[in-house]
Amino acid sequence: MELSIIYVNWNSVDYLRESIGSVYQHTHKALFEIIVVDNASPEQGVDLLKVTFPEIAIVHSDKNLGFAGANNLGFRHSVGEYVLFLNPDTKLIAPSIDLLLARLRALPDAGIVGCKLLNTDLSVQLSSIQTYPTILNQAMDAEYLRVRWPECPLWKIAPLFSESVTLIKVDVIPGACMLLRRALFEQVGLFSEDYFMYAEDLDLNYKVKAAGFSNYYVGETAIIHHGGKSSSRQKVSQWATIMKYRAMVHLFRKTRGGVYAFGYRLAMGVVAIGRLVLLVLLTPFGNIVGNQESLKFSLEKWKTVLKWAIGWQKSGCLMRINE
Repeated sequence: MELSIIYVNWNSVDYLRESIGSVYQHTHKALFEIIVVDNASPEQGVDLLKVTFPEIAIVHSDKNLGFAGANNLGFRHSVGEYVLFLNPDTKLIAPSIDLLLARLRALPDAGIVGCKLLNTDLSVQLSSIQTYPTILNQAMDAEYLRVRWPECPLWKIAPLFSESVTLIKVDVIPGACMLLRRALFEQVGLFSEDYFMYAEDLDLNYKVKAAGFSNYYVGETAIIHHGGKSSSRQKVSQWATIMKYRAMVHLFRKTRGGVYAFGYRLAMGVVAIGRLVLLVLLTPFGNIVGNQESLKFSLEKWKTVLKWAIGWQKSGCLMRINE
C-alpha cells in the first residue's frame, strides 16, 4: 500500500461523501486506502458511506479525541508508506494527490507537502501557506493587511498569487491537506495530543522542521476547502475562540518558553482592546464600511478574546469537550 488517506469525521458525512468521491475520481497513480475516523459524532450515518464506497475503512471512537487524537487513531489503523491527512470538507478538482505524491517522492528533504486551498467560490485561501507564528505576526493578523501586502515578511503569502511558483519551501502547511512520509510522521512522534483542536498542525510543522526536513508548497495544483472561509453569519462560538487562543499559548510555551507565551497573551489582550475601540467607532457607519452583521460578529469575537486574555473566562465552563 503506497498511500493512506485519513479523514476525521465529526458531523461531516455529506462533505465526506463528496470528498471521497472526488478522491476516487481524480487519483489514479497510487495504490491507496481511505480511513475514516468517526470522532463520536452526534449525527449518525457515517457507516452508510460504505454503501457507496465499500473499500473504505471506518474506525469508531467512543469519545471525541480532538483533531490530533483522531488522526493519530486513524494513522494506527493505516499501512501506507505515505500518509495524507485530509479534511472532510475538501474536494479535489484535479489530480492533486497524484501530483503531491510525485513531488514528495522526488524531494529527499521533504517533510510535509501541501497545495493551494480554494474557498467554495474558488478564491484563494490566504492560509494555504503560513509563516511560523510569532507575537508580531499574530497581533498583525488581519485579512485586510494580508490581501494588500502579500509579500510582507510577516506572512509571505505572495506565492499564492503567482502563476510562476510551482514549488517553494515554506514554514507551515495547514492541516486541511498534509502529505508526508509514514516514517517521518513516526519519527517526530505523530500529532501532539496536547492540543484538542487548533495549533496541532503548527506543532507538527515545527517538529518536522526541527528534525531537519523542509515543508513544501506545491503551487501548481489546488483543492477546494469549503470550511476555510468564515462567514459573518456564523454565530461566534466562545468556546472555539478561546480554544484557539489557548492552543497558541500552549504552542508558544512548548517552542519559545513561558515568558514568550505570557507575552503573547498580553499582546492579544492589547490587540483586542484596539479592535473593540475601532469596531465601536465604526458601528454607526456599518452600512458604509461593511455591514452591521459583520461588525456584530467581530465585536463578539474580540470581546471573547479580551475576556480570555484577562482571565475572565475559562473554556472548560463554556462547553464540555465531548459535546
